Amino acid sequence: MDPRTPVLVGYGQVNQRDEHPEVEPVDLMVAAARAGADPRVLQTVDSVRVVNLLSWRYRDPGLLLAQRIRASDARTRYTGIGGNTPQSLVNEACRDIQAGRADVVLIAGAETWRTRSRLRRNGRKPDWTRQDESVPMADGADDGGVPMAGPAENRIHLDRPAYVYPMFEQALRIAAGRSPEEHRRHLGELWAQFSAAAAANPHAWNRTALSGEQIWREGPDNRMISWPYPKLMNSNNMVDQAAVLVLAAAEKAEYLQIPKERWVFPYAGTDSHDTYAIGERAEFHTSPAIRIGGRRALELAGLDIDDVDLIDLYSCFPSAVQVAATELGLPIGDPARPLTVTGGLTFAGGPWNNYVTHSIATMAERLAAEPGKRGLVTANGGYLTKHSFGVYSAEPPAHGFRWEDVQPAVDREPTRTAVVEWEGVGTVESWTTPFDRDGAPEKAFLSVRTPDDARVLAVIGDAAEAAATVDDDIAGAKVRVNADGTAALV
Repeated sequence: MDPRTPVLVGYGQVNQRDEHPEVEPVDLMVAAARAGADPRVLQTVDSVRVVNLLSWRYRDPGLLLAQRIRASDARTRYTGIGGNTPQSLVNEACRDIQAGRADVVLIAGAETWRTRSRLRRNGRKPDWTRQDESVPMADGADDGGVPMAGPAENRIHLDRPAYVYPMFEQALRIAAGRSPEEHRRHLGELWAQFSAAAAANPHAWNRTALSGEQIWREGPDNRMISWPYPKLMNSNNMVDQAAVLVLAAAEKAEYLQIPKERWVFPYAGTDSHDTYAIGERAEFHTSPAIRIGGRRALELAGLDIDDVDLIDLYSCFPSAVQVAATELGLPIGDPARPLTVTGGLTFAGGPWNNYVTHSIATMAERLAAEPGKRGLVTANGGYLTKHSFGVYSAEPPAHGFRWEDVQPAVDREPTRTAVVEWEGVGTVESWTTPFDRDGAPEKAFLSVRTPDDARVLAVIGDAAEAAATVDDDIAGAKVRVNADGTAALV
């Protein structure tokens, strides 16, 4: 084995369920680090890389973490926003270890959104660590990532995942030829499999297995968020969770006498993105970046999708899972090969950008316990926008870690013309209907195809007309779009 072969040697996760301690994110990262690796290993870390967090603002969270685990010489980095970043950080760490730029890399993330929300409800502000201006901002802290929305989305306030992903879901339903009722039952059964996986995962936030009907049917504890997704089909960010990964060069892992039964090898990875503008996607139920990036990661690992035993598809909403499964050639609903090892962001927990650190840690635990099996992890940021992939196994690879930026191939894929301002009569391509907290439709966001097959995004602002988009299947219906982005069914 090449002594610079990157190996995952530490993987820790923690949940904080106590209502009383005012736990802050760095506390949970320290706890996860200590759960994942021996203190003497942590002290050898020479690079700490922290996933962007929303619960609290630190100037350099990696510095605080390094100080607390006594990694005194560690360089630090802080990422931009995106659920793809944990897997991208693993891909980057592997390349840095191969090239000799690092020996031991720690990747960490945490959210204490549940605690912060509780304090806010009680009219209190968190009294958490504040770094003064003498502490430089961590490298990457200001990169900001990619804007989540452009002019077409902003002018109608189509500005959050809970709106966009159900619009993708309608496109999936229409492409599958299902009625709305049939499709909701289909989603319930899919998400029930994720709930069952969470029930078997000791690190999951919600370990109560739910039936498909409990998931898809709205009720007092499962209110509709944006049609057709009730609360139990949305990511659950109301958690206090942290996860840490430690990667090392094989020669360093041997020097530190880390037991080889803990070793898990990253085989290959890729990174890519679909068009940042939602309106420019060729179709709402496909993803060229997932198809090209995921399949190329497997090729680099010397595997086919049928060679993969364990899978974790990024699962912020059901549409993300279905698009990824279709693009990768995975059957949906196969009990012999579930599409998650954790239970997904609804049930295992959705700590904003850091879910995939948990999925990689859980995958590593499973692979270490089942030598010879191979695992695939997918990561997604934005609106099915930014993607990262990783292939893993506890068996040493026949070759070194391989990585590729597949963006040139993705950029050759066809896109669709999107128009920001357009006036006329078009055809409903897809839609979603947000509900208020009282259970009433508020408005309806529409994706409309123009007569020349371009796409325009529009909104029905009248609540009564919006309700009709829930009662009726308006796929293919005629709609008049005004220049200001408002619309009305014809």
